[in-house]
Amino acid sequence: MVVRWLPWIAAVCCMVFSGCTIGPRALENSRPRYNEAIKKTTEEQLLLNIVRLRYTDTPSSLAVTSIAAQHELVKNLKLVPFFSASQNSMPGPFSALLPQAELNAADRPTYSLTPQDDQDFTKRLFTPIPLEGILYLSKTTWPTATVFRLWLENLNWVSNAETASGPTPRMPPDYADFLTGMDAFQRLQDRKVVAFVSEERDEKAGEGLPTAQMSGSSLVEAAKAGFEFRKHDKKDAWTLFKKKHVAQLRIRPDALKDPDLLTFCGIFRLKPGETSYELTSDKEDPFLTGAPKGGLVKLDLEPRSLLQVLFYLSHAVQVPPEHARSGLAPLTLEPDGRVFAWDQVLRGLFKVCSARGHRPPAHAYVAVRYHDHWYYIDQRDRDSKATFSLVLAMTRIELSGKMGASTPVLTLPLGGR
Repeated sequence: MVVRWLPWIAAVCCMVFSGCTIGPRALENSRPRYNEAIKKTTEEQLLLNIVRLRYTDTPSSLAVTSIAAQHELVKNLKLVPFFSASQNSMPGPFSALLPQAELNAADRPTYSLTPQDDQDFTKRLFTPIPLEGILYLSKTTWPTATVFRLWLENLNWVSNAETASGPTPRMPPDYADFLTGMDAFQRLQDRKVVAFVSEERDEKAGEGLPTAQMSGSSLVEAAKAGFEFRKHDKKDAWTLFKKKHVAQLRIRPDALKDPDLLTFCGIFRLKPGETSYELTSDKEDPFLTGAPKGGLVKLDLEPRSLLQVLFYLSHAVQVPPEHARSGLAPLTLEPDGRVFAWDQVLRGLFKVCSARGHRPPAHAYVAVRYHDHWYYIDQRDRDSKATFSLVLAMTRIELSGKMGASTPVLTLPLGGR
């Protein structure tokens, strides 16, 4: 009888022991799904905060700090004897073996969420991006005009819709000249007429030091700190210098009369005919008192913080008419009482659509539900998708950092089979 059951026993054994590769298979199946889930919820969280700011609501964020996925496979194989008995006799010896197999699989993921509303996070949210960060972004694949429109409050005190860097203003912002200048600048950069460069200069950092007070250790310590002692040719003394990298906008010498360059210089109050302009941050007098005749020889940038960028983008949210009528979403009004159209400011940069329904529109790239409406970025809007991708990347960079030890961590275990 045992021989007769051998094919069945072999089949059951193959079924049970074929699960020995659950580890690699579980990783292949789960990692892309977790990756997609984190990407999707991160994008939704950013869009949700942009929509919240449009309604003057408080933004909030949770970070996924860890995921622990436990996969368990329980296998069991038994041979149970089958006893036969007749009506008039006692049960005899078993006449057959019945195989029994049991296979149980379990997936028990645990993930940790960390609230990002502590003091350190808020400080980073309000801190403007440094000049080096803006120049770094301008050398990436994103257009410089896009970077400047997002991260600059003004350039040489020409306003880039400065009042849009906070809650929705009552009056329209000043933006037209800045956009015209940025359009001209982008055309110059596309034609390789202008370029950002870094020039190394020597900056005097200390007065002369007599030779009698100099030593080898002084030279070594100065070099370690990035300084350099240099001896005067005609004096018995040494002067301390420091290498300084100065950012500049260089102009191609044969293009000084380019119409777009003249437009750019005229709007941003630059002295025409120069082949380079030094870039500074918050150095120029806001009223330009004492400015040189003929124009400025510097480009002074006032950067925005990440929160200001998100406020700026929030004005691209398409507000449903009923929310506008009820006052749920604040509006900006023209002097004659008409509603100001914010797409004039954010044209070609960003747009968030709204719709009603139980499900988001089929062509939504990323969508969130808020105040009984769906807010989404259209899958076909490449400009909005590019801007959203840039801001999401900068959010990760600017807000990354170790959370404080006192920050509460929310750990959610999920059991399932």
